[in-house]
Amino acid sequence: MREYLLTLCITAAVTYLLTGPVRKFAIVAGAMPEIRARDVHREPTPRLGGIAMFFGLCAGLLVADHLTNLHEVFETSNEPRALLSGAALIWLIGVLDDKFEIDALIKLGGQMIAAGVMVMQGLTILWLPIPGVGNVALTQWQGTLLTVALVVITINAVNFVDGLDGLAAGMVCIASAAFFLYAYRIWVSYGIEAAAPATLFAVILMGMCLGFLPHNMHPARIFMGDSGSMLIGLVLAAGAISITGQMDPDAMNLFSGSERETVHQMVPVYIPLLMPLTIIAIPAADLVLAIVRRTWRGQSPFAADRGHLHHRLLEVGHSHSRAVLIMYFWSALIGFGALSYSVNNASMWIVLSVVALSAIGLVLLLLPRFTPRTPRWAEGFVPPRYRRGRTVEGPAAEATAPAASTPSVPAEQHHAPVRAGVSGVNGATAISSRSRLLDRRKAGSSR
Repeated sequence: MREYLLTLCITAAVTYLLTGPVRKFAIVAGAMPEIRARDVHREPTPRLGGIAMFFGLCAGLLVADHLTNLHEVFETSNEPRALLSGAALIWLIGVLDDKFEIDALIKLGGQMIAAGVMVMQGLTILWLPIPGVGNVALTQWQGTLLTVALVVITINAVNFVDGLDGLAAGMVCIASAAFFLYAYRIWVSYGIEAAAPATLFAVILMGMCLGFLPHNMHPARIFMGDSGSMLIGLVLAAGAISITGQMDPDAMNLFSGSERETVHQMVPVYIPLLMPLTIIAIPAADLVLAIVRRTWRGQSPFAADRGHLHHRLLEVGHSHSRAVLIMYFWSALIGFGALSYSVNNASMWIVLSVVALSAIGLVLLLLPRFTPRTPRWAEGFVPPRYRRGRTVEGPAAEATAPAASTPSVPAEQHHAPVRAGVSGVNGATAISSRSRLLDRRKAGSSR
């Protein structure tokens, strides 16, 4: 565990220290696209944050290769080299897209090529544990197609959810933490060496996200861009592929006792099928909904819009930070809920806890709909947003009109009061008004 912690700290430190110089380089290189209508931020922000994350990945693999226990992973498996090759290719495509905005179909082809490179070096799905059927071996073509599909889906799911400051990095960090605990338990408790590469990938991915988050939290100083979102999506998929298709479930020796006991004991075998889905459950759901929504409207599935889950949270009335925290909450609930169930699936307390936390999450989602109304006598003790609006008419309105404006601000620049969930001056809360979106389009925005 100490070597994993050292690898985590080195990866996070390298990513954190390089993000500042990378930000200056992105500004000089002109990797600061104009603000589009679907964007939430108010000022042009440099991208290319994936450069620092990629070098953090390289540093983590380099340090792990020189540690006593983790060095065995590089000797017994070619998966770390396969990951580095695929990551370098997808990172290069992302850097070109951040600078020149290449076509979506070209990016899709690059994602498939990166997945194919990893398959050629051994990082592929060899078999699947199917409930009720057993361990099913896959042919070379079946394994290749399934591996490429999982990599492409995961990359695009993470890329789709990268719409708010700190959202993608935080969600992937939470998912990789849950995945690390699961893979580490499989390796240590059951003594299965095939789970070691996935454990290493998960801890390096945590370090990449933790090192980048301080620069990316709201208000973000730099965005990871496609060079970062596609990179962490590929690393996430690589860990899932490694522990799902490379690990032999028969090595756990769980087939003992009665049939009922065997069913309960086989849960850790079937969890690898579920963990890759749970760690990207919210991004995958956002991906599916976006494809259905756009094709229903007759648009391309790759056409950008403002209908993602995080945009919906902002439209409901949540602030920017609260929307991100809610997405964090659901990611942690799904990921660690599946992890807890794999450890002790017979405990009813785990199920009840997940149900209770889900109810709390639903209340948080709908919280802006239940704005409390403060009694008249208590309005002086609460913030202004909880006070009832009063309309003043007649001579009183004329008397208070001069006080409503200041000499430095012309009267025609005054807007209606900003309701809950609408952005302020620095984008500290949610979405800007529609008039500002129209102004952006008139200013030459592409969308």
